[in-house]
Amino acid sequence: TMNIAKLDESSIKNSKKLIRRVLSATIDNPNNPDSLNFFQADTYRFYFLMSFMWESFEGNEISQEYAISLVPKKFASRIKRLQVLKQAVQLGYIIEKSSEVDKRRRIYFPSELLLNDFIKYANDSDRADKLDKSAENSF
Repeated sequence: TMNIAKLDESSIKNSKKLIRRVLSATIDNPNNPDSLNFFQADTYRFYFLMSFMWESFEGNEISQEYAISLVPKKFASRIKRLQVLKQAVQLGYIIEKSSEVDKRRRIYFPSELLLNDFIKYANDSDRADKLDKSAENSF
């Protein structure tokens, strides 16, 4: 077993920074909007949000099959994946449209609401990161 006391100071500091960043941007954030609370309710949803937003920012077209394959299989059954996608659509976090090319094909992208919430979340995380860095430099 690894003894925490044997770890070097900077590894512990980096680990704590990571934990603080993740927690302050998620469960410890009192201003978390409903959209992010929805996607932070479990591991699959959180990984799905991150992967979905990544693909969106990359400008990739996200079909239903692609959307439900974004996160490794071990995190959720096919049924759960479809449920999360449908629920996110019903809640207005993700927009579902028919493909121009093939009307049966569904295409997904983040709604204005999710996009704004996510951008604010990213900017808040970045601010927290910069505060961490300036606090470090003051020692």
